[in-house]
Amino acid sequence: MTSIDSSPHPDQRRVLTVLVVAQVLSGAGLAAGITVGALLAQEMLGGAGWAGLPSALFTVGSAVAAALIGRTSQRLGRRTGLAAGYAVGAVGALGVVAAAMADSVALLLVSLFVYGAGTATNLQARYAGADLATPGSRGRALSTVMVATTLGAVVGPNLVEQLGALARSIGIPELSGPFLLAAAAYASAGLVLWLLLRPDPLLTALARETGVEGVAVKGDEGADGDRRMLLLGATVMVLSQLVMVAIMTMTPIHMIGHGHSVGAAGLVIAVHVAAMYLPSPISGLLVDRVGRLPVAAASGVTLVAAGIVAALAPPASVPLLALALALLGLGWSFGLVSGTAIITDAAPTATRAKVQGTVDVAIAIAGAGGGLASGMVVAAGSYALLSLSGGVLALAVLPVIVWSARAKAANGV
Repeated sequence: MTSIDSSPHPDQRRVLTVLVVAQVLSGAGLAAGITVGALLAQEMLGGAGWAGLPSALFTVGSAVAAALIGRTSQRLGRRTGLAAGYAVGAVGALGVVAAAMADSVALLLVSLFVYGAGTATNLQARYAGADLATPGSRGRALSTVMVATTLGAVVGPNLVEQLGALARSIGIPELSGPFLLAAAAYASAGLVLWLLLRPDPLLTALARETGVEGVAVKGDEGADGDRRMLLLGATVMVLSQLVMVAIMTMTPIHMIGHGHSVGAAGLVIAVHVAAMYLPSPISGLLVDRVGRLPVAAASGVTLVAAGIVAALAPPASVPLLALALALLGLGWSFGLVSGTAIITDAAPTATRAKVQGTVDVAIAIAGAGGGLASGMVVAAGSYALLSLSGGVLALAVLPVIVWSARAKAANGV
């Protein structure tokens, strides 16, 4: 049996630096469509009941992309998988602009689906940050990649009005302006990864473990790793994503419907996205120091608090809505960082990217369900009902954590 070197890899710092640069760029593409996607669909399709459709479409698109990126990365490395994912996301963003110009609902739906590849790639990049990290530093490594998204993701929503003005000045619909930024952001991020992500972190990790340099190793299809912990990590991330997407998607619609400007809605979304990514180093440090399971439990509790605050916040109160969305982002951060660390620990290196891609498919499908259902729940009930329902659903993670902890203790590990 080959001995695995657990010392820090000398190329880890370079890999993290390149990933950070790419994530700063891609963050703008990730967030630009969040604020106006629902508004664009409402304008083109009519009625708040369809407002959750864009989120559902690009989340389904991200599910398909997550599987393809995972398999591509396993065969050809993270560099190829991530660069291709961002390129496809850029094409989708340009398609949304074209759909708005042509007033084509069919093209809009297809383009939103393709645009989801950028979201999937942005999330999959966190795994690349952990490939060469030691087990005791994985939380901090992946959170370093995640926090880099903050700059672009916070700037993007706050440029909504300026991008709208730019769009009008060049003769395209106002709400499609942010998607121009998304196209440029995703294309730039993909180019950075394609040119600079050398050595490839996953291929290097495989070579380090197996002694085979420069090629992907076909893993044993039966080497699934610790299935109990894989289930736990997936459950934590699936619930975090579902609750976060559902409440986030309808918040701009809720605000616009109560007289707030698009700029105010963009500000609240910017606070939310900052809370998703900016606390990532704290989440990573807690995961490494306190443990995966306590941080996963903190995710459920924080999401419950977010749902309660959102439900009770007066519609006129931008500060309280911003607080609710900040808690929503923080709970998501706890869930994603802890869940990612659990998955990375449990998946063998030889099949790691494929397993991670499969898990991200489940996460994306959950987000799609949350996005699509959110508009229907609000149309049939209210934003408060949606928020409270999301909070209650987040509590489902706690029994799974308790079951996993008891099973782990019973096995003496």
